Amino acid sequence: MLILVTGMIIFLGIHSVRIFAESARDRMIDRLGEGRYKGAYSVLSLVGILLVGYGYGQAKIGGLPLWDPPGGLRHLALVLVPVAFVLVVSAYVPTGHIKAAVRHPMVLGIALWALGHLLANATAADLVLFGGFLGWAIVDYINALGRTGPAARPVARGYGGDIAAVGIGLVLAAIFIGGLHEWLFGVAPIA
Repeated sequence: MLILVTGMIIFLGIHSVRIFAESARDRMIDRLGEGRYKGAYSVLSLVGILLVGYGYGQAKIGGLPLWDPPGGLRHLALVLVPVAFVLVVSAYVPTGHIKAAVRHPMVLGIALWALGHLLANATAADLVLFGGFLGWAIVDYINALGRTGPAARPVARGYGGDIAAVGIGLVLAAIFIGGLHEWLFGVAPIA
């Protein structure tokens, strides 16, 4: 569990600098230069996510459930996670109505992904991983909305981005649910 917690602190910590210390972040970018800052950020993020993955796998071995999630919550996860995929994809396609409405679709997508997994899983490792990401995403989303303000709302440029986000997001979700999740993580979402 220590490896998982360490990875979460590194990964979410580096992703929280803008939330809690934006002026320090700006000074660091000025001092290091944007390229070196992004390089260090990327390396720390990679180290963190690798520790999270390894630590989660180790913590799950022999991990006893804290509760028994009802089947309905597992089914709800099968709805939330595809929506999360659509939101994450909408962050990277041309601005459509989805992105314009939620303003920060990547962070909201992470929150739904984490919530879905938290509802369907019940070990201490699940609580640390998915609860940590859910808590971080909620705080980051609220902070991002306050940082950008209503005047900075993106403007939809038609429906092309929405069509791409829904299409690509649902195809990716189907690939994950259909077998990639089991192949990568050893757990079939539909059993």
